[in-house]
Amino acid sequence: IVTWALGHLVTLAEPEDYDKKYKSWRIEDLPMLPSDLKLVVIKQTGRQFNVVKQQMNRRDVREIVIATDAGREGELVARWIIKKVNVKKPIKRLWISSVTDKAIKEGFNKLRDGREYEKLYASAVARAEADWLVGINATRALTCKYNAQLSCGRVQTPTLVMIAKREEEIQKFKPREFYGIAATADKLKLIWQDEKTKDVRTFDKNKSDKIMKSIQNKNAQVIDVNKVYKKRFSPQLYDLTELQRDANKIFGFSAKETLSIMQRLYENHKLLTYPRTDSRFITNDIVDTLKDRVKACGVGPYKAAAFKALKSTIKANRNFVDNNKVTDHHAIIPTEQLAFLGSLSDTERKIYDLVVKRFLAVLYPPFEYEEITIKAKIGYELFTAKGKTVIAQGWKEVYEDNFDDESENDESNEAISDQILPALNKGDIIYISSISQTIGKTRPPTPFNEATLLSAMENPVKYMPKDNKDLIKIIGETGGIGTVATRADIIEKLFNSFLIEKKGKDIF
Repeated sequence: IVTWALGHLVTLAEPEDYDKKYKSWRIEDLPMLPSDLKLVVIKQTGRQFNVVKQQMNRRDVREIVIATDAGREGELVARWIIKKVNVKKPIKRLWISSVTDKAIKEGFNKLRDGREYEKLYASAVARAEADWLVGINATRALTCKYNAQLSCGRVQTPTLVMIAKREEEIQKFKPREFYGIAATADKLKLIWQDEKTKDVRTFDKNKSDKIMKSIQNKNAQVIDVNKVYKKRFSPQLYDLTELQRDANKIFGFSAKETLSIMQRLYENHKLLTYPRTDSRFITNDIVDTLKDRVKACGVGPYKAAAFKALKSTIKANRNFVDNNKVTDHHAIIPTEQLAFLGSLSDTERKIYDLVVKRFLAVLYPPFEYEEITIKAKIGYELFTAKGKTVIAQGWKEVYEDNFDDESENDESNEAISDQILPALNKGDIIYISSISQTIGKTRPPTPFNEATLLSAMENPVKYMPKDNKDLIKIIGETGGIGTVATRADIIEKLFNSFLIEKKGKDIF
């Protein structure tokens, strides 16, 4: 017997269900703290609740299989219905990460004991009740105090605070002028570096002018050539937040839009695994399926990269396989369902492209290169130059060397950029053709966009008061504010309530 919910059929009762006086919003009635929060059937879907109730109470039904979304909210949808029906029958759980026919059949052959998910259910109840207690009380308090329709939420309000603080920092910011020195030679640009602080700029114009004078008409002598072999593994597989960040940066998609596209690729096309995951790793039991997944997505533009991945034995390594770093669901990867790219819309193709390339990249060897740093003296002053020689493209082949390495925007080091360096040895003289003073201004913090706001919600520690170490520790352990499943809705809610707005990609 199969029946279904339409999202939540049962929810927490409204304040007036506890006491008629709560129909009116009065500050003297706050806080409202019922000893037990009651469940009520949602009126709009009451008919479907009765259908489900009827099936659950049938005498020939000996056990209940929960097959709602395999996540915290899906667990809550089913458990609240069971609690409201007040049925006491054994519970089994279907727990799958993709909805292909193969995955569903395998899932039903390996149904789990419902008792394994008691803690997940408890955490879902705690989240829902905390939202009720904080949201309803704080919203009524603010609305009554300021005589305006104001909203407050356990996640939305801290998110709004971070945006407001960033805006305040931008408004208060006062730019400072800084100075650098560049020495140009044939095929080489050397940058002045303070020997003590290692800074490539100074805020002291007199100091910069003095250095300029002292090195006029002098050549450089190489004092050190340092070559270091380096390798860089591919970026980790996607969880939902990282995918939303990249989709926003590359395509300008909102977090909500990306989740909606992912849901279609998971549910309708069955090409990608469960979207609402906070893990960037897969488990050992998935390793044996990797070959089939590569074959399934190795079509069209991915054919060559997939063929190369299959040529050698696919090896699991700790960079993407770790049972300890997977909680409910593993990272987002392709399913074993053969992809027909022609059936996807333009936006679906874009998201699918991000996931497939990231998946294939982790199966490739690391990117290998030699980093070269040259240090030279002009007079008594230290100058430096950096470059790199590629040894093996490795995973960058998947991106056809178009992968955008995200480096931190560090103003102090942005002047030392990689260049193709001539062959130089210690003691060599470099003939300097020109010396110039560079002038710049410090930049204010950048406004949040959806990508950086998602990062801040995931790791809000630097936006918190530093004296509350216990809270900082808890937030760090719980993975920030909101969850991968709710962050997009929170951002959308702030836009829809006109508390924030977009100017281009920036949020104010």
